[in-house]
Amino acid sequence: MIESLNDVAPDLGRYIVEFTFGDVYSRPGLDLRQRQLVTLGGLIAFGDTAPVQRVHFNAALRMGLSPRQVIETVIQAVPYAGFPRALNAVGVVREVFEEHGIATA
Repeated sequence: MIESLNDVAPDLGRYIVEFTFGDVYSRPGLDLRQRQLVTLGGLIAFGDTAPVQRVHFNAALRMGLSPRQVIETVIQAVPYAGFPRALNAVGVVREVFEEHGIATA
């Protein structure tokens, strides 16, 4: 994502990295897995964030969250995000699982 901004708005890419990872993610209190859960909850609730959801669903799996935990994160977002946004997130999860060879049934 950052590289995709280099030709148009390189400062925006730098701000994203500096703020998100320098100021927010470096705070104590949550481990990386917990941060991914919070991030995914926000992205699902906000809606229209499929490309960023993809990045963070992949990160969640890399950080050791199980496929079941990833799906449960989507389900737990339903009361706040609503079913349409949760269903959109499931579509992203399905694609990420397929890329990783994770069975969805």
